Amino acid sequence: MSTDQMQGATVVAPLPAPLRGSTSVPGDKSISHRAVLFAAMAEGTSRLSGVLDSEDVRSSIGAVRALGAEVSLEKAADGSLCGGVTGWGARGPRQPDGPIDCGNSGTTARLLMGVLAPWDVRVELTGDESLVKRPMRRITAPLMKMGARFLPEGRETLPITVCGSRRLRAISYDAPMASAQLKTAVLLAGVFAEGTTVLNEPAPSRNHTELMLPEFGVDTTAADRTASVTGPARLEACEVQVPGDPSSAAFIACAAAIRPGSSVQVENVSLNTARIGFVRTLERMGADVSVRHTGSAGKEPYGVISVSHTPNLRGCEVPAEKIATIVDEVPVLALVAAHARGVTVFREVSELRVKETDRLAAVIEGLGELGVDAWADGNDLFVEGQPGLRTPAGVSFDSKGDHRLAMTWALAGLCGTAPVEVKNFDSVKISYPQFLSDIERLAR
Repeated sequence: MSTDQMQGATVVAPLPAPLRGSTSVPGDKSISHRAVLFAAMAEGTSRLSGVLDSEDVRSSIGAVRALGAEVSLEKAADGSLCGGVTGWGARGPRQPDGPIDCGNSGTTARLLMGVLAPWDVRVELTGDESLVKRPMRRITAPLMKMGARFLPEGRETLPITVCGSRRLRAISYDAPMASAQLKTAVLLAGVFAEGTTVLNEPAPSRNHTELMLPEFGVDTTAADRTASVTGPARLEACEVQVPGDPSSAAFIACAAAIRPGSSVQVENVSLNTARIGFVRTLERMGADVSVRHTGSAGKEPYGVISVSHTPNLRGCEVPAEKIATIVDEVPVLALVAAHARGVTVFREVSELRVKETDRLAAVIEGLGELGVDAWADGNDLFVEGQPGLRTPAGVSFDSKGDHRLAMTWALAGLCGTAPVEVKNFDSVKISYPQFLSDIERLAR
């Protein structure tokens, strides 16, 4: 084993061998959330398979149960959840007995605001100490324009009480940022509003909602930076197969790119173009990476991502309009950039400041522990790479309870030249509980 629990931290040692062979990753977190929530809104019983079993998704499962959905999801042999969800349909969600705790899941909290907005309920949403610091005004502002209310008035963070209304009005809304959570909340409210609700974005964001709503019988238009629904409509139960999560696959792909001798294939992973921006970024860096489509789950394409070690990585520039497609992968791509020749620039990454923690500051701090120069200029992140980077002795990282940072700093040890310590490593349970065992299995 390459890890050892020590005084609340996890010590991660270099892998004994290169990463080789094939693997799969847990179900896509974004699609899993939506499958659970949309099934709860629908009439009848939906059959779900491949659902990610993680703390974040369990927050959504707990929320819809509290609101009256019947959830019968069981653990499958591959560790995913499968089974049925019987929705509340036309009768709407019930008034829960108390506040709904969204845990660490911003997706749960923000999407629930759109789910609850069209109904005569008053539901308090709260979360853990990280989630209650994250901005919610971006979601409440358009929903208030549609006729929902949020208490206390003017509050920008959880806890917030959603006061829904059956008389929502359709709106045309120009979003101030590219955010799939914002877009989804508005579209879900728009399903029950009178007229056509349109959401325009400054750059493309994840389009899982536009692809999945038609599977539930709701006509949805989707273009490069705009989406709309016409209401009132209703969701009908369907079958949803959740493909592997590209954000999880990114960590294995990046590990293979920087660990000498490695060559891996990640199978059955979502190849949604809005989700595999990290592949394009690795290509810009000169990495040996490719994708191959093998099928589709509903309208979601899936296939194989193949990556081999690339000794001559080069710095690149990621333009602002591409950041929405890699927002969760910037930390691990910054670690790859630390191994590249030259400077890598990630443009307009201010969204990193309001994730589970301030990821922008944390990435700069963590790379500094490795002796790598990284800095912010305005909202741009710069990383000056060091080909042949060696891990200093005694490095200690603090994941700050952020799952993406925990996995990134673990890779610094697994693919480095000396053991590192990662505090709060257990946060990986939020999205990829078996991350370490999957990596170690590829190195046997």
